Amino acid sequence: MATLSQLLIAEATEYDFKSAAEVQKPRSWLKSVSAFANGVGGSLYFGVSDDGVVLGLEDPQKVAGQISDLIKVRIEPAIRNLVLEPLQVDGKDILRVQISGGANTPYYYTGDGNKIAYYRIGSVSAPAPAAVLNELLLKGLHQTFDALETKYKFSDYSYTLFEATYKQKTSLSINTPKDYGSFGMLLHNDTLSFVGALFADQCPIYQSRVFCTRWNGLRKGGLYVDALDNDEFQSNVMTLLTDALKFVRHNSSVKWKKTGSGRIEMPDYPPEAVHEAMVNALVHRDYMIQGSEIHIDMYDDRLEIVSPGGMPDGKRIQDLNIDEVASIRRNPIICDLFSRLKLMERRGSGLRKIIDQYPYDAIPLFRSTEQSFVVTLRNLNFGKESTPIGWEHGVDRGVDHGVDHGVDRGVDRGANNDDRILHAIAREAAMTQNTIATETGLSVRTVSREIKKLRDSGVIRRIGSDRTGSWEIVNRDDWMHKHKNK
Repeated sequence: MATLSQLLIAEATEYDFKSAAEVQKPRSWLKSVSAFANGVGGSLYFGVSDDGVVLGLEDPQKVAGQISDLIKVRIEPAIRNLVLEPLQVDGKDILRVQISGGANTPYYYTGDGNKIAYYRIGSVSAPAPAAVLNELLLKGLHQTFDALETKYKFSDYSYTLFEATYKQKTSLSINTPKDYGSFGMLLHNDTLSFVGALFADQCPIYQSRVFCTRWNGLRKGGLYVDALDNDEFQSNVMTLLTDALKFVRHNSSVKWKKTGSGRIEMPDYPPEAVHEAMVNALVHRDYMIQGSEIHIDMYDDRLEIVSPGGMPDGKRIQDLNIDEVASIRRNPIICDLFSRLKLMERRGSGLRKIIDQYPYDAIPLFRSTEQSFVVTLRNLNFGKESTPIGWEHGVDRGVDHGVDHGVDRGVDRGANNDDRILHAIAREAAMTQNTIATETGLSVRTVSREIKKLRDSGVIRRIGSDRTGSWEIVNRDDWMHKHKNK
């Protein structure tokens, strides 16, 4: 019999199960009420065990009254959008409590001498650390960090790079302080906002930094030489972007091979993917984490960009379908200025642009926690030294949008989810659903849904137990023949 968790469509971050209201110890579920209200909302199902088995409630109306009273007394400020709904599953009565994401964050659990704001990380409700609590406070005030007032004066700083770049990209000049005010960079009485400070030539924000390292091998540290190259940059966000991209190009190689009409270049990392990943790190990072910086770690087989701060809504990117991720901007004014400077697009398609630069069997990986967001780009030339083609190392080419870096790789960029999953299973039959998600770049939810469809339609079957068994592609030979050129 299917458990309720298998029937639910929502993500794991959006629901919790409780067998009873536990009126004597309600903190066990009230912390989830606080977390849902502080995030994107969610649902609590009462009368269901932790593993999703429906147990039922003897008196759901009585439980509904107890739950409503406890939320009113123990959650501050009051939650306005609360829906209690009785349901029947397998002939048993359960209760769903729906909590919407609130506008007056942070929402605190109060009781047992405590006042704690919770947030959602994965499928767990945890006390909000200082950085998350600061974001919730700003959200409750309907403000963002980049718009806040600083102690710095506009008259003490210059904007030569910003003005020159703006004129180059738009053919317009910035002539008066009023122009900076319209950008959100200059506030009243000659005072800079944080975004104004981050774009100044002499940027005074200490955490506006990028640390770059080219490690020797496949992990940090080595037997004889830890790092082959490293650099630290502290500057305004525009200069940081330029310096970081130069470091990556200097420590990358470009393969090439001759063709009848010229040659095809095959860089370690598609330049547009690196550019987009670095822009995302600069504009979406959490600048409120004191002493923090962006890290670029280059290994033989991959490039990792780690930026401070997780997803603004508290979700984990690895649990989501990239194409369904809502565009929530932690620093909207920084994003607006990067868009005006033609350094990024307004419509929030950055992660998809990164993925589209890669063949589907080398999909970039995205991972987030409450403290960081990590983009991993695979070195497309790693392990291909035997190919009889030429090399150019560390060539500073910039971003050449006219080069098709995906030519002659023998991959199908338009592969659908089924094909990605089947190719992963064909490579390793014992893969778990989590491993398939990592290998394909799809969310665990999407993999679970697609595998169910493939099993139901007889395309694949499970050999052995769910825990120790393996997958088998039915009519594998026919499938391999059909896809041998993909």
